[in-house]
Amino acid sequence: MSEKIRVLISEEEIEKRILQMAKDISEFYQREPVHLVSVLKGGVFFTCELAKRLTVPVSIDFMSVSSYGDGTKSSGVVKVIKDLDEAIEGKHVLVVEDIVDSGRTLSYLLDNLKSRKPKSLHLCTLLDKPERRVTDVHVDYTGFEIPDEFVVGYGLDYMQHYRNLPYIGVVELDA
Repeated sequence: MSEKIRVLISEEEIEKRILQMAKDISEFYQREPVHLVSVLKGGVFFTCELAKRLTVPVSIDFMSVSSYGDGTKSSGVVKVIKDLDEAIEGKHVLVVEDIVDSGRTLSYLLDNLKSRKPKSLHLCTLLDKPERRVTDVHVDYTGFEIPDEFVVGYGLDYMQHYRNLPYIGVVELDA
């Protein structure tokens, strides 16, 4: 089986949207420091591009939580692979994710982070697939709503491939 990649969202569209999201987020926090929690691995690409454009003081930490294996569908079992390096109590926390799909992983992650008593907790995602949602998750900042297709690029992968594509593409599998 082989795959082809069809462009869904161009590099230019992504750059323009990230710039607008950074402006909105900076206005919301009004010079208050914000602690970005980048969800690895895919979220790191988006986190870096977003952080460069924020005009508020920024600190960054990383967390790896997964409900995927090597497949294209969520397994439904959430596993913490890497926890935060520093405490978030009393901080404005913005979770930065590449994609919100079923909502299971993000629901688990947000509950986990809420228990650590941040001053505020918000969610920012580059991509959102609302039609796949099985668990309600409030997304504060969304780059793009996309259809229920398996996407890669800009940090998203298919079996660890295609993360480095500068655009969002749809994986089309050939039989």
